[in-house]
Amino acid sequence: MPKYLIQASYSVEGIKGVLRDGGTARCRVVERMLESVGGRVEQMYFAFGENDVYIIADMPSNAASAAVGLAVTAAGGARTKTVVLLTPDEIDEAARQKVDYRAPGG
Repeated sequence: MPKYLIQASYSVEGIKGVLRDGGTARCRVVERMLESVGGRVEQMYFAFGENDVYIIADMPSNAASAAVGLAVTAAGGARTKTVVLLTPDEIDEAARQKVDYRAPGG
């Protein structure tokens, strides 16, 4: 199953919700959300800095990942950015593919 890195930044209302409900409760909510699209949380971390949350997740497809991002952003408590993670074997496969490309100005 494809892996994704989800980075989330809370809105002011989202931070208030974390303060009220706690980090463990948010983690359970995220686990249920990903399970609802056929995915699972591998690991979830809260952090200092630009992003408040980092999640490593398995999801069945890019469409499922997009559905999660849309739902979270539409709810207004956080904004997300999602990165598709590739295994070393997937990079090996990509490196073996022939690509017809010309650089700009080339």
